[in-house]
Amino acid sequence: MTPLKYSYTILLHPTSPFNFDATLYKPDHFPTPDHFWQPGTRWQTMRWAGVPLGLKFEQRGTSVQPKINLNVFAQQQLSATYLDGLVAEIRYRYSLDLDLTNFYARFLNDEHLGPVITRWQGMRDLNCNSLYEYLIIAIVLQNATVRRSVTMMQNLLENFGDLLEYDGKKLYCFWEPDLIMKVAEVDLRALKVGYRAKTILRVTESFANNKISEEALRQKPYPNQRQALLDLYGIGPASVGYILSAVFHYLDELQHISPWEQKIYSKLFFDRDPNDPIPADEMIKFMTDHYSGYRAIAIHYFWEDLFWQWKFGKADWLNEFIRL
Repeated sequence: MTPLKYSYTILLHPTSPFNFDATLYKPDHFPTPDHFWQPGTRWQTMRWAGVPLGLKFEQRGTSVQPKINLNVFAQQQLSATYLDGLVAEIRYRYSLDLDLTNFYARFLNDEHLGPVITRWQGMRDLNCNSLYEYLIIAIVLQNATVRRSVTMMQNLLENFGDLLEYDGKKLYCFWEPDLIMKVAEVDLRALKVGYRAKTILRVTESFANNKISEEALRQKPYPNQRQALLDLYGIGPASVGYILSAVFHYLDELQHISPWEQKIYSKLFFDRDPNDPIPADEMIKFMTDHYSGYRAIAIHYFWEDLFWQWKFGKADWLNEFIRL
């Protein structure tokens, strides 16, 4: 375990409006031991430029005049230049500069989406991870119950991550890709990841050998980003859609709906038995007809609204599909 003895405090100003808890906590995300949330505060680990960090986000200000108190914890002293780069990365990952004015103007009076916007105005999508880390999470989610995904992620972090201690919390930080490259496939399989061991190694190899770079990919146009992600071994259209939306912030991304989502969307949008779902192409047409230009963020609002209901016991029908 690594204690983080140095700390730095930075005041962040997101664009207005900003809903702190609805942005910094997602009840639909499966629990992983790299973060902890309580209302008004999120603790999150992050490896930036090779340095494992502990972050603490605290709500300040109001939704209309939002502020975030960011505490950065490290094992070593950090330069002003390093901290400037870190803040820029956090602003990008956490969508702190996102302007949803046009989205709200178009849909605040929408019969279905309007009430959801009213409840969660200021919410943004959340991505705390690097592209590589997001891909690892996507891999452990493939063809698995949520319970099994939790176990796989716990095993990977316990074996390859760094356990950090800061601000009274003990949380794991993701590993460097080079570390996994030294691991045999059979040893990965021993961590109960199954066939995903090969995918983890092949994806890791792409990053460790600089065949793909998140920073370079951010500068590419959308078609190039999509193709580069699809070219990764074992990464399918569902994972690519999540990445383009959450990691690269495409508010209209919607080219694929997984069977799991198809069942939930059938109930959510059409009040139809989830086990007799609406065809995926009909769902995509429905979202395009109603929310073109903002399909991904519209779905995010509907989806998070549903999972907050589930968190407070108001959507028990979801239990069958979550199996945590």
